[in-house]
Amino acid sequence: MISAFEYVTVFISIILGLGVTQILTGIADLIHQHNRVKVYWPHGVWVFLVLILHVQEWWVTFQLREFGPWRLPVFLFILLYPVVLFVLARLLFPFGLTDEKVDLKVFYFASYRKIFLFGAMLALLTVLDNIFIRTYQPLDMIGPVVVFVSCTSFALLKPKQAWLHEVFALLMFALLLISIAVSWDRWLVAN
Repeated sequence: MISAFEYVTVFISIILGLGVTQILTGIADLIHQHNRVKVYWPHGVWVFLVLILHVQEWWVTFQLREFGPWRLPVFLFILLYPVVLFVLARLLFPFGLTDEKVDLKVFYFASYRKIFLFGAMLALLTVLDNIFIRTYQPLDMIGPVVVFVSCTSFALLKPKQAWLHEVFALLMFALLLISIAVSWDRWLVAN
């Protein structure tokens, strides 16, 4: 007999797996059609960040093994994060590559507002999850709040300067590295 935790995490894992599939398929498509693709490195940074967020979500889901009792509304709330991650993974790649050339810089600038709004949703869901499910401390919310404000601001202000997007991508990458370093001990899987 499986536990309630094992039961609910199967569905979470399926959605996360679908998101990872979207990312890896998108990368493989871009590699496969490399002669028709013009790369834009900030786009690649966002692809990497979203891939790591999938892995991170799968990893921290193990912390829910002590959570209970499970109820459908709580499960649906917890499921929102993987669902938004999946949508974000899909938004990162051109839909149905054609025989035409794909300029990822053009694609990025046509799509970044949606990408950042979904990134802001992830940050907001993280804050809500940290407050109501995991009961983290206020200091634990600094990173997600910074991401929420930054992504929302970029989406609403619509900056067109490429250098701003390049700096923002690097800052988000640095924030990811800092969060891993600061939360090193929390990212331990042990029974």
